[in-house]
Amino acid sequence: MNQNQFQSCIQACYDCAQACDTCAAACLQEPDPKMMARCIELDNECAAMCRLAAQLMSRSSEHAMQVCQLCADICEACADECAQHQAQHCQDCAAACRRCAQECRSMAQSGSGAGTAAGAHAASH
Repeated sequence: MNQNQFQSCIQACYDCAQACDTCAAACLQEPDPKMMARCIELDNECAAMCRLAAQLMSRSSEHAMQVCQLCADICEACADECAQHQAQHCQDCAAACRRCAQECRSMAQSGSGAGTAAGAHAASH
């Protein structure tokens, strides 16, 4: 796996993590932060997963594709939650999460043959 090949996915992951951090912090400043609890929880999970996915892609890890697939799922869940709120920070976060999910799914699909081969190799040991 070539790190440069996945630069747009790495950047989307870091952009999403930043949007999630911003959203979580802004949600805590809302008039009723308890109403934003699920949003904050997903923002935090999504940011952590996006950073992990970016790190693994940067290192050309054999597990990057699987992590990116999970990252896409978490990004979608976060986007769905954020999209329910009218606050601009939530809308911005939802958009960043959807872009990241699309990039991660693309990356995971483009490397699925390599992931299968790596998985088969690991299983044989």
